Amino acid sequence: MSNIVAIVGRPNVGKSTFFNRLIQRREAIVDAVSGVTRDRHYGKSDWNGKEFSLIDTGGYVLGSDDVFEAEIDKQVELAIDEADAIIFMVDVENGVTGMDEDVANLLRKVSKPVFLVVNKVDNAKRSEDAVEFYSLGLGEYYSVASINGSGTGELLDALVEALPEKEEVVEDELPRFAVVGRPNAGKSSFINALIGEDRYIVTDIAGTTRDSIDTKYNRFGFEFNLVDTAGIRRKSKVKEDLEFYSVMRSVRAIEHADVCLLVLDATRGFDGQVQNIFWLAERNRKGIVILVNKWDLVEKDHKSMKEYEKAIKQQMEPFVDVPIIFISALTKQRIFKAIETAVEVYKNRSKKIKTSKLNDVLLPIIENYPPPAYKAKFVKIKYIMQLPTPQPQFAFFCNLPQYVKDPYKRFLENKLREHFDFNGVPISVYMRKK
Repeated sequence: MSNIVAIVGRPNVGKSTFFNRLIQRREAIVDAVSGVTRDRHYGKSDWNGKEFSLIDTGGYVLGSDDVFEAEIDKQVELAIDEADAIIFMVDVENGVTGMDEDVANLLRKVSKPVFLVVNKVDNAKRSEDAVEFYSLGLGEYYSVASINGSGTGELLDALVEALPEKEEVVEDELPRFAVVGRPNAGKSSFINALIGEDRYIVTDIAGTTRDSIDTKYNRFGFEFNLVDTAGIRRKSKVKEDLEFYSVMRSVRAIEHADVCLLVLDATRGFDGQVQNIFWLAERNRKGIVILVNKWDLVEKDHKSMKEYEKAIKQQMEPFVDVPIIFISALTKQRIFKAIETAVEVYKNRSKKIKTSKLNDVLLPIIENYPPPAYKAKFVKIKYIMQLPTPQPQFAFFCNLPQYVKDPYKRFLENKLREHFDFNGVPISVYMRKK
């Protein structure tokens, strides 16, 4: 287990820039809009061979009427609870503000190591100005310039020195489940319902989750990473740079996931934007589970579910072998079923079928229904094998691969699905020259 270090402070003092410097990748969105980091953000860093996890918290603002602010306060308090050490960042350009004093009052009560870090100190004049931060009553401070990294070495030396020793646990590559969907479909509520902790800010403003965030999660004796992505918006809606980053992040989250849980709003249906996300996941050859959320809000009778499912499957053709689960994040209806299904899909995606079994099952079927002759030439499929790829791909060896058309490839794919469970997983079928 690595130690957790939280970076707290009011908005725009440079926490995200500092966070990025420490984890050496652009993990938090850095943008000049106040209060952009709306969620705690996790990353890994190490110094002098000691690894620690870093949380970049939302800007800490008290007494503001912004809906987010009260939620962000909660996030910071959660971070203070979770962290082994706290970096409190202030900004020499603005000097000591009322908000800094509020945060300092909270931090003086914390029994954990607190490091007061004065940012944007990049010349001698500013070094002198930094002295006023003694007034916060937190003792010594560290002067840094997170934009170019000066002063961070000294701070990190002191930080890793103060971190408690933790026993080492070997981290393995956990399967990654990405929760994707358009804004306001209920992705964060779904994750909160699963985790039973308000780790994500949930408000009824579209696009609250602006970054994708990982949460380790253990259920059904199965451990995995849950990735909450920013609501993917249509390109025309990407007004500010910020949204653009978020869409990129969602696309990346899909690329790096094993299984995508596509959450859609039952009252809106499987509309164009949801379909785009579905095909994006399919093109990336990811496992897919469709979660129809807010099912509690739909007027229904005994046929509703069947009809709804049929309507979705018509839009998904030809890839219809996908589990569809009707959930309500609000009432927690079937949310564990959703995860159980994701676990099954994950196993299906990594399934390997013995070559002998494949040939025993499929060759007799192919003999009875051979590919149609093309220009009086007959295609003979001799042998089948699964390729050693992370997702299911099958090679059919034959004399004339160029004459096997898509409809027959789909027939083969359907036979594979019929005999070996690949529910929720895209399959690739290749014709190869024997």
